[in-house]
Amino acid sequence: MQQHKQFGKFQLWWMAIRPKTLPAAVGPVAVGTAVAMADDAFLFLPALGCFLGAMLLQIGVNLANDYFDFKNNIDSDERQGPVRVTQSGLIPPSEVKRGMIVSLVLAALVFLYLGVVGGFPILLVGIVSVLAALAYSGGPFPLASNGLGEIFVFIFFGLVAVGATYYIQAKVLTTIALMAAIPPGFLITAIMVVNNLRDIDTDKKAGKRTLAVMLGRFQTIMEYKALLWASYLVPLVMLILGMADAFILLPLTTLPMARSLMIKVECDLGSNLNELLASTARLSLIYSLMFSFGLVYRF
Repeated sequence: MQQHKQFGKFQLWWMAIRPKTLPAAVGPVAVGTAVAMADDAFLFLPALGCFLGAMLLQIGVNLANDYFDFKNNIDSDERQGPVRVTQSGLIPPSEVKRGMIVSLVLAALVFLYLGVVGGFPILLVGIVSVLAALAYSGGPFPLASNGLGEIFVFIFFGLVAVGATYYIQAKVLTTIALMAAIPPGFLITAIMVVNNLRDIDTDKKAGKRTLAVMLGRFQTIMEYKALLWASYLVPLVMLILGMADAFILLPLTTLPMARSLMIKVECDLGSNLNELLASTARLSLIYSLMFSFGLVYRF
């Protein structure tokens, strides 16, 4: 920890927001915007607002997780993940809490603007999203500590992020938009699975009942592989059903990367899974960008 104490304030806060997880905010919004562009419904400022709101929400979730895991005595010196700024004493808990509140308030303000553009349903989505960000690690029944983290991630960073982004611009919600929400949702959930796989032992000691703790190492690895494979089936289904042209298969070019990650998840342990987590986040972003291009481009 000593080397981290030499960091400046900006570097510490950069560490706190966990930049390697931020692709989880970018990819789904890109996909939702791509579907809107394909339907000639693209709106620049609302799309930009979706990117900003998703990013602020992701940062808020990360800071809340850092703060509440410290407050609930879940993080310890045995933890093998990236440094948690609260638990390690690098940033005082009160400052991390303040950062969390600022991020979520800013996200709420962005959602207020998006609610004006998209109507009451989007305003409701914004309220629920901010409350869910707090409920993920905090409150009397933290979702992440009770086996519901993966479901939360799939719903809010998959279905809600893509669906709401499209709805704000198109004012309707289509089957294609909902179908397109599935792959980014699966891949971002896979990031969470790696995180929980790495922390199985320490979470178990702390009484944190993640899905990985409930399933065990082998089943969690199978869950990770299933999420990756399933994300590649969706473009094929969309092509077969006539929802898109052959360019929808562009994400399949990332299959070699996905395959290498499936091999690594079987071999890596402990802190070595940190790189797998970052690589899974990169895959989710690259896949989402390829998927977005395939959705927009038509013969």
